[in-house]
Amino acid sequence: MMLAAAVSAAEVPVTTVLVVLAAILIAAKALGELAERFGQPAVVGELLAGVLLGPSILGLVDPGLPVLHVLAEIGVLILLFHIGLETDLRRLLSVGGAAATVALVGVVLPFGLGYVVATQLGLPALPALVVGASLTATSVGITARVLADLGRLQERESQVVLGAAVLDDIVGLIILAVVAQIVGGATLSVGSVALITAIAFGFVAAALLVGRLAVPPVFGALARLGSEQALATFALALAFLTAVLADRVGSALIIGAFTAGLAFAPTVHAPAIERGVVRLGHFFVPIFFVSVGAAVDIRTFGESRVIITGLALVVVGVVGKVAAGYAPFWFKGRKAVIGVGMVPRGEVGLIFAQTGRTAGVLDPGLYAAITFMVIVTTLLAPPLLKRMLGPARGRPSGDRPGELVHEA
Repeated sequence: MMLAAAVSAAEVPVTTVLVVLAAILIAAKALGELAERFGQPAVVGELLAGVLLGPSILGLVDPGLPVLHVLAEIGVLILLFHIGLETDLRRLLSVGGAAATVALVGVVLPFGLGYVVATQLGLPALPALVVGASLTATSVGITARVLADLGRLQERESQVVLGAAVLDDIVGLIILAVVAQIVGGATLSVGSVALITAIAFGFVAAALLVGRLAVPPVFGALARLGSEQALATFALALAFLTAVLADRVGSALIIGAFTAGLAFAPTVHAPAIERGVVRLGHFFVPIFFVSVGAAVDIRTFGESRVIITGLALVVVGVVGKVAAGYAPFWFKGRKAVIGVGMVPRGEVGLIFAQTGRTAGVLDPGLYAAITFMVIVTTLLAPPLLKRMLGPARGRPSGDRPGELVHEA
């Protein structure tokens, strides 16, 4: 009997879970390192590790295993918390107009194109919404890693890309919350969408205000009383509670985790918290990406519908983001660099796909097509950016993004 069959049993032995986790961590690290040797993000290797370990090849990992699902969800929250910690809102305001324009067009255009393509391919409205939503994301971590490696993070084009990518993620998470409400049976209307959007933005604003007032004194006292590890532990606990609060008020868990990261980002404690989060993330985050890969049934790639849908999504995904780079017509920098920098979907696109699969909206073929789009757009951007920007420059201290986002 395959191990996947064993872990699907009602009562899973601890030893079986440990073997599954060991296989996940070893494969994710090995293939992640191999991907980086070929100049690709580690997330690509982790996805391929999931495909290899999943039911369609080795059958070592069952993505439907409840304990694996819980660990993967924790990995998503840690990842979004860390992305929030890496986000400097003050720096983004310096290119706010251009970044906001790129972000807005970079959400609306891919979403609309994706929805139209999906409906033209015969998909019902709800799966088409998930398809469109999956095209709105831009991976902050992957783009930041390439720009940092080239020593270009401080250039204006890079700041526009990073600012727009962060705004994309915030708007994308709101879209995800809207889609989740619809999947849950809520009726879609202008009023309901406006309410969900207001709740999401209102929650972010309120949490940031409370964080600005409460975090410095509370964590200042904790720093005097405890160790660096204690700071990271309390911060992560607060991020989890903020995620729960976001869910309770009608937003999404990941918006809460991301907002908690934003609240801690400007504080003097952020570096210490980040070091602790990175260490914990090395365990949990790969579980998420491997479970996403394991849910892909590569046998569906032999179906013409999957290939046609996947290629169509790649085309509209690239066109939508590159066009967004040209949206701020007044910006004097290299707009093509901005557009290409917005192309990779990475970890956020996978969160959309996983949400749709878990909710039962995406069938295996459509899930595989979206994952195919995420992988291809993630692979395209790094070499194109390196070709367009030229040789790497000397990188000032502090330019390299944090390790967890860099690996994701």
